[in-house]
Amino acid sequence: MRGGLRTRQGEEEEESAFVSMTDMTVSFLFIVILLLAYFASKYNDQNMVPRADYDVVVQQRDEAIREVMRLQTLVNQYETTIEELRRSVDAKQQEIDELQREVAQLRQELEKLRKVDPLETYLALSAIERRRILETLQRQLKIDFPDLQVVISEENDALRFQGDGLFASGSPSLRPDRRTIVETLATRLAQILPCYTLGNRSSWKVDCNPANAVIEALQIEGHTDSTGEFTPNLTLSTERANNTFFTIIGKSPELVEFFNFRQQPVLSVAGYGEMRPVKDNSTKEGRDTNRRVDLRIIMYTPSKSEEIERIRDALSSGLLPGEAK
Repeated sequence: MRGGLRTRQGEEEEESAFVSMTDMTVSFLFIVILLLAYFASKYNDQNMVPRADYDVVVQQRDEAIREVMRLQTLVNQYETTIEELRRSVDAKQQEIDELQREVAQLRQELEKLRKVDPLETYLALSAIERRRILETLQRQLKIDFPDLQVVISEENDALRFQGDGLFASGSPSLRPDRRTIVETLATRLAQILPCYTLGNRSSWKVDCNPANAVIEALQIEGHTDSTGEFTPNLTLSTERANNTFFTIIGKSPELVEFFNFRQQPVLSVAGYGEMRPVKDNSTKEGRDTNRRVDLRIIMYTPSKSEEIERIRDALSSGLLPGEAK
């Protein structure tokens, strides 16, 4: 009896515990339902976005991201280009600085040129005129005598008749067939000298002598090679120069009436023998070249710039210094 009673009491306790768990579960579900009801009461259809609009927004977002990336790429490229341009600008600036330094230097040199001594300018222009005279004579002689060996010296101060062109070897006399060359030279000199000399035969014009240059001496020089003895060579060269001189004034005697600024005849003669070679005498070609006659032009060199005006006055008037007008 008592065992049956205890059994029944145990079952009642178990039922009582089960009821408690059920009540709790029901209560929990009731709370969940209340919460769902609460949230459902707060739900508003107006806060919802249609799917189509959402997709459009997503697409626009993606396109915006791609555009941002493209623009970022362009920015990177532009930054690279800007950096390259900056380096190029720096290089150009360096070039500009260098050019500005050169310009400044050129301006200084130009300023120096503006302050050049008139005497230096006159001497430079006189040298140019001498070269022009020699080139004119050379050109005219080559036209008249194409086979003639006549050159301008390296110093641009003499017309050089090379080799045995005018004289036979060992002879002081002009070759008969070459006398015409010297006579033609005399005629050409008579045409040129009036513009560069003073005296009654002077005839200066700006177009023929713009530098107002004056010839100091027109020197006929005889030269030999080193073959033979020194004294006979010196005599031979002098005789050749003299014979050339006599042939020239025989053709154009007025040439002795052209004067320099010192009131001296410009025409003169000199013999140097073997003392002034222009080539090596150890070769036949050198000896042929050293056996020559030079027509050397020496220009007048003023001692001071104040003389330049006097030279111009003398050329324009044709009078020697000290002569009355």
